[in-house]
Amino acid sequence: MDTSVKRATAFGLLAILLWSTSVGLLRSISEHFGPVGGAALIYTVSAICLCLARGLPKVREIPQRYLWIGGALFVTYEIFLALAIGLAHTRTQSLELGMINYLWPSLTILLALFINQQRSSLWLWPGLALSLAGIVQVMKGDGDWSPLQMWHNILDNPLAYGLAFAAALIWALYCNITRRWSDGKNGVSLFFCATAAVLWVKFAFVSEAPIHFTLPATLQLLFMGASTAIAYSAWNHGIQRGNMTLLATASYFTPVLSALMASLWLGLHPGWGFWQGVMMVVGGSLLCWLATRRYS
Repeated sequence: MDTSVKRATAFGLLAILLWSTSVGLLRSISEHFGPVGGAALIYTVSAICLCLARGLPKVREIPQRYLWIGGALFVTYEIFLALAIGLAHTRTQSLELGMINYLWPSLTILLALFINQQRSSLWLWPGLALSLAGIVQVMKGDGDWSPLQMWHNILDNPLAYGLAFAAALIWALYCNITRRWSDGKNGVSLFFCATAAVLWVKFAFVSEAPIHFTLPATLQLLFMGASTAIAYSAWNHGIQRGNMTLLATASYFTPVLSALMASLWLGLHPGWGFWQGVMMVVGGSLLCWLATRRYS
């Protein structure tokens, strides 16, 4: 890799590290400000940080397909994930929902077969199956499991689980669309402004309590807003100009780091069954990567 590719890849790795803090902070902030209000505040702070650091891109210079289709996918993903975590009935459930989101690395490679003509070996399919089995294990935990029990768990909060599964698929699609259509342009600042605007409109029509600021909650908000802005800007740069295969591989280990940080931050103690599921997701993602490695 030349220097510019290495630098872009390093930015992508920084994004993965920052993203690992998101599940715990999203849940903590939503508990204080509400699911919609908290998400709106996070993306407002992130949008301000991005605009101050990078400014808004010139709309006419951004490829139209990337601007409208990529932008819609980006905004939808952010809203779905933030609301899924915020709408979790318990902190433990928010951890499960955060892990469902990490199906996106495997789904990114699957969609790349059709969108970016990525070639792969037959190992892709066992990898996808193992990732899905890992999510089932995460939702099962240490207790007995049956399809009926899993269905009851989903019925306990169908909206949150549906949003989490949809978010994983949407982000995988966004990654492929960005690679194919962005032409090296970065619309993240604009996409964050749009996300914040949509969330504030939604906040105006929901019956959440008025927003009340405290010092601990405000500090969490400022940190997550700034780190989210940095992470997404860095990731966009990384997948456009860096080694996407290496970034995808590194991203496969994000569930472990994310689950660990969220558990520590939220004071949770997941059992061995949960961690087995997390490692199955990681292992499945790695199999997907190995299936495409020789063709990259």
